[in-house]
Amino acid sequence: MTLPENIAGFIKAQNDLDSTAFANYFTVQATVSDEGSSYSGREEIKSWIQEATEKYNMQLTAINFTQTGSKAKLTVEVRGTFPGSPIVMNYHLEMDGSSIRSLKITD
Repeated sequence: MTLPENIAGFIKAQNDLDSTAFANYFTVQATVSDEGSSYSGREEIKSWIQEATEKYNMQLTAINFTQTGSKAKLTVEVRGTFPGSPIVMNYHLEMDGSSIRSLKITD
């Protein structure tokens, strides 16, 4: 599977545990919804992913990616130090050009 450069970079930033690079794939006003909580803007997104990464040492492997217009769905296997690892999750993305405007993570 060939991923768009921005999505491949987003996954690489997560796997490199680089919360700054990860947050830079989002627009300035982006939102993330995960586990019943929402985060707005790059600083909140950076803090959220840094905390989650430190807690769970998450690594992503892309399973599938589809995109129609500005809407995309990335299915990933997530491994880490959390109960039930690994799990498959769906990342529902809304894109703004090559940046992510919103991300909703579901099972």
